[in-house]
This record gives sequence, structure tokens and C-alpha cells, in this order.
Amino acid sequence: MRDYKAFVKYSKPGPRYTSYPTALEFNAEFAYQDYINILKAQTRDLSLYFHLPFCRSACYFCGCNVIYTAKEENKERYLKYLFAELDLLKTHINTQRKVVQMHFGGGTPTFFSASQLASLITKIKSVFVNFDDKAELSCEIDPRFLNEDQAEILTQNGFNRISFGVQDFDEKVQKEIHRIQPFELTLKAVEMMRSKGVKSVNMDLIYGLPFQNLQSFSKTLEKALLINPDRFAIFNYAHVPWLKKNMRKFDETTLPSPDVKLEILEYCEKFLTQNHYKMIGMDHFAKPDDELFKALENGSLHRNFQGYTTRGGADLIGVGLTSIGEGMSHYAQNYKDMPSYEKAIDEGRLPFEKGVLLNDDDKLRKAVIMSLMANFALDIKGIEREFGIDFRTYFARDLELLDEYKDFFSLDENTLKVNETGALLIRNIAMCFDAYLQKYRDQKVFSKTV
Repeated sequence: MRDYKAFVKYSKPGPRYTSYPTALEFNAEFAYQDYINILKAQTRDLSLYFHLPFCRSACYFCGCNVIYTAKEENKERYLKYLFAELDLLKTHINTQRKVVQMHFGGGTPTFFSASQLASLITKIKSVFVNFDDKAELSCEIDPRFLNEDQAEILTQNGFNRISFGVQDFDEKVQKEIHRIQPFELTLKAVEMMRSKGVKSVNMDLIYGLPFQNLQSFSKTLEKALLINPDRFAIFNYAHVPWLKKNMRKFDETTLPSPDVKLEILEYCEKFLTQNHYKMIGMDHFAKPDDELFKALENGSLHRNFQGYTTRGGADLIGVGLTSIGEGMSHYAQNYKDMPSYEKAIDEGRLPFEKGVLLNDDDKLRKAVIMSLMANFALDIKGIEREFGIDFRTYFARDLELLDEYKDFFSLDENTLKVNETGALLIRNIAMCFDAYLQKYRDQKVFSKTV
């Protein structure tokens, strides 16, 4: 069993490592033409991400890049520019390549109407014409914005994995975070998608929100289990009011302490394990017949900006405002502000703003960090063969930093393997291999690991 008490004292600010280097290293030195040249040279399968940034109103806990609007014309205008971006993309990449994954994120994708979603999907499939028969097509859904027509459009077009945002079923918590979402509404939304053939349902919950405690969150879990999702993503709330103004609305005295958050997380693991889920990575739980579970068992789990995935080895193309793409040697991000995004497209350019071109050290450390984050283990001999290094010599300083966590992993010539308690500290352990972290020591840029 995990020793949760041992976890508390190691809380410190640190990245979540959905990328390495992290987005803080993205810069304009990675030039537009360099990005275009990379796109033209890519040959691997494709993973597509579409950012649909609009929400009707703010959820105060949210750290996503969103735009609040009630105007229909704003959504129509955005779709026009998405279509134009797709037309530009097909002049720079081979759109005959196989698409193995596509994700709609937000914002609130289902804030767009059924007809708008249908036109977007039709446009995507006219540009990317080679969707794999077993492609994972997923969409984030706010149950408050879902109707039969939208559900029909998504399922008719092959969407087979749906992620429902819930966060908490407690009414007091919902009121404080500005997201009133009754249990019955969520149940109805899930049943609607299930009735139309969706076989994989994920539910997002967050612990660490105002007024949460072990008793209240245990009731949320009991209700969530009645809905019977295939996966849970149970995130530690990242309180970063210096970055997200909406978080300043919280009275910080109402936020649960690290001790309480650990109580909640420990209960989540025990409760869900008793109900036949297994902890995957640092914040996911899945049933034994789920892809994530099987990928963890065979060491093939991957991590990217969408979280944990079984679809590694594909080039990620980000489409839309703020979207991030990823290849073997780069990350690329679109403009975050709408005027700049539209201006680039109007001028016939992809709306690429910045990114990072990975050097040899970046590629090596990315392989190490992502293996630890996804699978809690590192094949040292495999790393040495792939990168032509002696692991202990190359990472001599990093291993000195790692010694602080010596009770939470085993290390021999072949493998670095994190134990059960170490899995809770995986961000801390990964941080030991981060070459960029030291320069942010005195800056408030990361949430705490606990």
C-alpha cells in the first residue's frame, strides 16, 4: 500500500509534464519557416487536436484558454477561420497520412450547435481523408450543454470516447466554483451518449476545490460510481491566481489543506480499487478492460497535452486558437489572442506564434521524463542504446538530486522503477531530470505537486 503520509512533506511547485521542455520554454527563436519545413518532412501517423475555446460563463477553477461569449456570430466567425487554417495546413503537410486520433477540446466543444459541429467534422474529413478504422475520436463535454442532435452528430461521425466534466457533485462546492450541475443532468447526458453507442466514457473530478473535505468528496464518488464511467481523471486543483484571474474569486481560507487533499486522494484510490478500477499514472483510474489499463500493464502508456494516451508514435497537429502541436523534435503553439490568430490566417500564414526545437539533450530528457510520468519506470539500457550514452555518467548530477527520493524507487543497471508511494511523487522525481527548472526557482509559475 502507498504511504500517503510520506507524501506531504515533499510538496513543492513543479510542472505537470504534459511536455518536455515545458511550455515556458516556447519562444520565437523557433521560426515560422523552420516549422513549415518540419511539417513538410513529417511521415508518421497523425493525431489531431481542435481547440473550441468558447464558454457561456466562467468556471472559477478553470485553467484552460477560454473565451466567454453568448454571441452566435462569434462562433460562426471562429469556424470560418478554423476552415481557413485547415486549408492552409493541407498545403504544408501530407494529409493522406493515417489519422489515428482526434480530440475536440475547449472551452466547451458542445457550446457549438449540432449543425456547427457537423460542418466542422465534414470539413476536417475533407482535408484529412485517411482516418483509421480504429481511430480514437474523443470530445470533451459539459453536460449542461448537450442535446440529442449534438450527440447524434458526434456518434454518427465516429466519436467513440467522451469525457464529461463534473469536478464535484456537492452543491456548495458547485456554487462556489460557479458551475451548477445537478447529478441528474450529468446522468442523463452520459446515458444519452451510451444509448447512441459510445462505449468509453471518462469523468473528470477535481479535489482541492473550496469547501471540499473527505466526507463531501466521498459522496461525490458514490454518486459518480452510479454513472459507471470507464475511466476517471481525478485532478489535483492547480491554484494559480497569479496566472488565472478567475481563481482570485476564491477565498483561499476555504481551500482544503495538503493533508486534507491527501486524505481525499487516498480515499479515492481505496474506494475505486474496491470497485474494480486501477490507478493509472498520477491522476487517472480505469477499469481492467480499458485501453489505459492494458497500456500501463505492457509499458506502452504515453503522455501529452491531452493527458495519458495509448496512441504514441504519431505527430500531433494542433488546430485553432492556442493549440499546441508536437513532433519528434519540436513543439509548436498557435497564437493565444484572437486578433493575432485571425491576422495570420488573413495573411495566408498558419497562425503559429512560438515553439521550441528540441536539441539532443532535450530529446534525451524528454524520453526519460515521459517514460517516468507515464509508466513509473525507465528502461535504462534502452535509453543508453537509443541515445548512445552511459546513463550514470550523463545524469550524475540528476541522480544526486534524485537521492532525496531514494525511499520511493529502485535503481539498478537496467531499470529505474518507482514504487507505489513514489508514483504519488512522480512529478517530483521527474523534476530531478529537468535541465530548465533551476531558473524558475524564485518565480511563481507552477502549481504545487501536492
